[in-house]
Amino acid sequence: MKIKRSHDFKAEVATASLNDIMFFLLLFFLIVATFANPNVIKLMLPKASSSQTLSKKQITLSITADKKYYLDQLMVAPADLELALTERKKKINDMTIVLRADSHLTIQDLVDVLEIGKRVEVKMILATEKE
Repeated sequence: MKIKRSHDFKAEVATASLNDIMFFLLLFFLIVATFANPNVIKLMLPKASSSQTLSKKQITLSITADKKYYLDQLMVAPADLELALTERKKKINDMTIVLRADSHLTIQDLVDVLEIGKRVEVKMILATEKE
């Protein structure tokens, strides 16, 4: 007796590895998204009605509410700020420092930083948010 086998072809899509692929894609995009802004210093800037943009070489000096100084995302001790600005001025001609100070700082804290800028002979501007 001869037994016939059915050789019907059924189309199938192998989806067993799709879960792994989607997991790795999700992980990849999450890691890349964190590298887009790795060292953003969160500050509440003072508000102003007008703004000005600069086209020259800018260096950002951020001062947090607890008086931590960051020179382009690099933490600098308050005592070493003048030295760090002097070294940057030697490397960059016609440098402008964008001063991003938290709105909770006192006027004296800002004046102290502006005096350092005057001694180093660099241009300093205060960054604000639009109202």
